[in-house]
Amino acid sequence: MNQKYEECLKACMECLEACNKCFDACLKEEHVQAMTYCIRLDRACADACAFAIQAMTTNSPFMKEICQLCAEICEGCADECAKHDHEHCQRCAESCRKCAEACREMSM
Repeated sequence: MNQKYEECLKACMECLEACNKCFDACLKEEHVQAMTYCIRLDRACADACAFAIQAMTTNSPFMKEICQLCAEICEGCADECAKHDHEHCQRCAESCRKCAEACREMSM
């Protein structure tokens, strides 16, 4: 459990950071209007990761459910970011996929 916990915590922190960077970079893109859904999912994903981190570090009785929800949100964000060719979106998609996998492991 300790290794899964540490890996998930690290993945959530990295994903939160990647989503925040992507969110910020998307706002600076030339066609920001085309990035609105990506921006929304970046925010939702960062919030879900922060919630999962909090649930894990406080040993919440709902930790498994929260991690499962985080995994689903991360997958959605990864799918959206992967549609965009921007480097920040591609990095975010990769980080989200890793986080989704780690969160699913925690939810079992």
